[in-house]
Amino acid sequence: MSFFRVLLAIIFPPLSVLGKGCGSFFIIFLLTLCGWIPGVIGALVILNNPKS
Repeated sequence: MSFFRVLLAIIFPPLSVLGKGCGSFFIIFLLTLCGWIPGVIGALVILNNPKS
């Protein structure tokens, strides 16, 4: 997890997970629509996952 991705996850969460797949993007996009904090938390969880 690079510093740039973490910074991008804080500023605009869906854009930070774009490289993880289309499904991740839409999930984080929906979470961000529900609220900024759920989107940031979801993006950081996906970025911190070592399997993907």
